[in-house]
Amino acid sequence: MLEARCVALVGASRRPDSFGSRMLAEVAKSSARPVVYPVNPRYPDIDGIRCYPSLADLPEPADLVLLGVPDKALEEQLALAARLGCGSAVIFGNAHEDAPPSPPGPLPDSASTGPSSLRQRLASIALSAGMELCGAGCMGFANVGYGLRAMGYIEPDPVPAGPVALVTQSGSVFSTLLRTNRGFGFTLAVSSGQELVTAAHSYLSYALENPRTKVLALVLEAMRQPDRLRQVLARAAERDMPVVLLTAGKSAKGKALVAAHSGALAGSDGAWEALARAYGIHRVADLAELAETLELFSLRTTRNPRVARRDRGAGGRPPDQAAGRGIATAHDSGLERAHAADLADELGVPFAAISETTKARLADLLDPGLVPSNPLDVWGTGTGTRELFTASLKVLADDESVEAVALAVDLVPELDGDTSYQDAMLDLAAHTDKPVAVISNLASAIDPQAALLLRGSGIPVLEGLRPGLRALRHLLDHSGRAPVSEHAPAPTEAGAGTAIAGRRRRATELLARSAETGAAQLALLREYGIATARAERVTGPAAAAAAALRIGYPVVLKTDQPGIAHKSDANGVLLGIRDQAELASGYADLAARLGPAALVCETVPPGIELALGLVRDPDLGPLVVVGAGGILVEMIADRAVALPPLTAEQAASLLDGLKVARLLAGVRGARPADLGAVTRAIVGVAELARELGERIAALDINPLICGPDGAVAVDALVVPRQ
Repeated sequence: MLEARCVALVGASRRPDSFGSRMLAEVAKSSARPVVYPVNPRYPDIDGIRCYPSLADLPEPADLVLLGVPDKALEEQLALAARLGCGSAVIFGNAHEDAPPSPPGPLPDSASTGPSSLRQRLASIALSAGMELCGAGCMGFANVGYGLRAMGYIEPDPVPAGPVALVTQSGSVFSTLLRTNRGFGFTLAVSSGQELVTAAHSYLSYALENPRTKVLALVLEAMRQPDRLRQVLARAAERDMPVVLLTAGKSAKGKALVAAHSGALAGSDGAWEALARAYGIHRVADLAELAETLELFSLRTTRNPRVARRDRGAGGRPPDQAAGRGIATAHDSGLERAHAADLADELGVPFAAISETTKARLADLLDPGLVPSNPLDVWGTGTGTRELFTASLKVLADDESVEAVALAVDLVPELDGDTSYQDAMLDLAAHTDKPVAVISNLASAIDPQAALLLRGSGIPVLEGLRPGLRALRHLLDHSGRAPVSEHAPAPTEAGAGTAIAGRRRRATELLARSAETGAAQLALLREYGIATARAERVTGPAAAAAAALRIGYPVVLKTDQPGIAHKSDANGVLLGIRDQAELASGYADLAARLGPAALVCETVPPGIELALGLVRDPDLGPLVVVGAGGILVEMIADRAVALPPLTAEQAASLLDGLKVARLLAGVRGARPADLGAVTRAIVGVAELARELGERIAALDINPLICGPDGAVAVDALVVPRQ
């Protein structure tokens, strides 16, 4: 499909400005010079090129068939192409037209409507014939590296070449990025549409074989064939290739996950978050951030293709976290410098802690009254602008803690023709191999000639302070992170396999009993090394009294009636029971209202409360979720989502991003929580997911009480998968 040597265009037309005419014109611009077969029974020829009445009249099966026909003709034409042995097709139309169903055949998971929908029938035709299929509802593709244009819309000629491989399910984004006139170009650009057969992973796998591909860009609404997508993302991660992802469309997946707090925490975006975390993907919030990040990564590799990863700090953390490393910026305005500092703090973009030597060198350059610091205000009297900015930027770049240097100014057209800013940046780029960039505070005021000059020299021009700073954050994350690899079980010692098999057997038995009693649910957690409160199930007052004596007062009494998922919501939890009289009264109340089954539980000392659990995503399977627990679980959006299994280091990184992490570290004189115990609990849940994930719809530990002496699960909800 992507390297077709002969292309058939069904619906080719002589009519100016028609889709068929544009489709033919775009293919004709292909530098690979494929053989072109227009197909339309109305014309004997189009612009001197022989036109064929039907695909059946072609002298050979086409490698690629472009279907520029109405939806009602799609099934007939694709079926004909399949019978003739054509290799692939592009369906531009939305394939929404309903038509009489064909006999059932193998259908893909991605089909969106009923078993007789047109989209499913098209997919079945292509799959049965072994055809690749781009679309439906797409703009086609431009294989820039090979020189093939398969589009029905007029796009730049040539499509800008560069290191980015783009796959977008949005046709509008496809056209926008091809025409954006930014500092990046493409090896491959694909509008994949509905991905009825050929999904994003196939295009990415192809692009990875092109040595000119240095950056992958994805714009996705749906996750097709997730297992294969994970495989290709793992390959990109192994090559340290940046992958930039923009997702759109909040689905109802989160609501369908089950009525557990973990499902509510994960929400509809949890699967994308887990995927990005597992493979080091750079998620961007909008198109502006996407463009800034692609330009920064692209020109970084163009200017210095041998840029090496900076030394990582302790524990594989990004160097800005490990040793005060970060960005350095120079400004020509004190107010804009302060604004940049405020915004960077909001976005979590660290400024490098420059050395005293660097500060002394800057002090020798600056006009009186200016403070040598990072971020740096360089503007004083305005004399010797190029020399002053060049020298200041070089000093910042020479500091070991600086990962990237940016000139953050208003890159407006200078009415007196002054070129000091771009000249200073050119001088800086010749001085250092570190990433450098210009960040213009206002995109609408950028001097296009200055931007063109800088980008042509491999210097990114980031068009807005907020998305520009976020792009620099992505650059820091990429240069500082530990290598990312496919999740794999850790090697086991001799004999460990037998122990794991025994644990799995016991855990399976406990899972089968989990619907009957909370005691089995807590026991299931203990099998995976998660500490739990002591608990005994009782069905009468005498048994409750005996259990309380064994556990020790004060105790907690909870309903254990099957079918009550959230005990607190049913007023089924009684705390701080001090003696037998209170226990007898409390038990009588619970038994009368909710039923005789109850748990007598140990009282766990107070601590920071986390919610920890599993949800099952329809695409990725089990996901580990950790966030603020207790009453905070539904009050603040504080959670992290990851794919199991997890190492201790990966589990710790989940905690790092939570707002509640500050509480775990100890505030206002409080002793910090035992983070090792918390991490072990997260790893335990991930191990449970790996061994029993196919049998669990959701698991909820809320709260996990985290204190100086450990992390203890006091309540659990396990929902077996039906």
